[in-house]
Amino acid sequence: MKYKVNYKKTEEGYAVWVPGLPGCWSQGRTEEEALENIKDAIQAYLDTIDDLSKEQEFRYVDVGNHV
Repeated sequence: MKYKVNYKKTEEGYAVWVPGLPGCWSQGRTEEEALENIKDAIQAYLDTIDDLSKEQEFRYVDVGNHV
């Protein structure tokens, strides 16, 4: 699965966040490190959402490919 991410160079390195996943962000000393770190953050975010929604009823919706 692919997620669109934004990143910004900072004094400490790079900040990176996922606009589609509010509160999902990370950082790294290099751009490459920040992008690797956001992968872990995305997985942790999705795991948390799964844990919080275990008792809820939900459905899946296919929205197709968007560019």
